[in-house]
Amino acid sequence: MNKDLDLPERSKAPVNLAEDTILDEATVSRLLELGISRRGFLSFCTGMASLMVLPQAMIPKLAAAATAPTKPSVVYMSFQECTGCLESLVNSFAFRGGTTIDNLILNMISLDYQETLMAAAGYQAEDLLKTVTSKPGYVLVVDGSIPAKWDSGYFVSGGRSGVARFRDAAKNAGLIIAVGTCASFGGLPKADPNPTGAVSISELMASLGIRKPLINVPGCPPIPEVITGVILYYLASGMPSLDSLYRPTMFYEKTVHDECYREESFEDGPFALTFDDANARKGGCLFKLGCKGPATHNACSTIKWNQGTSFPMMSGHGCIGCAEPDFWDRINLNGKKGFYVQLAHGGDDD
Repeated sequence: MNKDLDLPERSKAPVNLAEDTILDEATVSRLLELGISRRGFLSFCTGMASLMVLPQAMIPKLAAAATAPTKPSVVYMSFQECTGCLESLVNSFAFRGGTTIDNLILNMISLDYQETLMAAAGYQAEDLLKTVTSKPGYVLVVDGSIPAKWDSGYFVSGGRSGVARFRDAAKNAGLIIAVGTCASFGGLPKADPNPTGAVSISELMASLGIRKPLINVPGCPPIPEVITGVILYYLASGMPSLDSLYRPTMFYEKTVHDECYREESFEDGPFALTFDDANARKGGCLFKLGCKGPATHNACSTIKWNQGTSFPMMSGHGCIGCAEPDFWDRINLNGKKGFYVQLAHGGDDD
């Protein structure tokens, strides 16, 4: 995907903090206005570059993008969702114990519409949406799946169906970002028997003939730093490299299993056979307890959650595969569904 884009080469080596990294005067001035130290900010940019496996030369670009005086307009629309993805985004940590989205991400972008966060409601909110989407070039962030039949009555907001709201909002968008598994792949609303006829954003775009750049950021919810990392990369360098499911390869190229500390026992044993047995406590692989890590592409085992504190397997629970299509309905060993049913491939059962 995106082979025609002039993207920077990805380095496999971790990026080290460069004390001599040069920031232009405008960037330094902007940092002072936000009350952020140069060192703290470079630590953030270095960390993001490392997470995205970018060369050190990208750090000034990330810094400039994060502090640019011209803010790209972002329209964030929610459909069939639980607000977990938005909750994840607003809890993104830019600086541990300090600056968060409040004065970094919201200063990187102009969040011109988001129903949960903004004060406007009713007719005022609808008028605002029409105004901000009348000007071309904004980034449209979509959270949640959408019922494909516009007249089904399962999703109506502002007197319009989900299909109509998305179609109108996408018309002038320069980029569409599907945040969360519901928007990326249909998620839980699309799970069998799918009573609302829910579809993913890519499916709806295809049926409506909408041809716009699309980035899927799946997860239930996505990792906060993955969401902000994708936004920051786009502002600094444009479209990232995507896989066949429109996921940024910088975060979704490897499986959760690839970097899991329990992976060694997947190869050599012993496996954990119950969640409280001795092997589970000693770091034994949770594959036989239904862990979907070998089949799930995400950055949980590298970036981790809760400000880098932990991830499911580190807490003693297997991966449920939430960043993959149809994770709720996955057919596992012996044709069975379920989060605690072993995958149909891998381990001793090949």
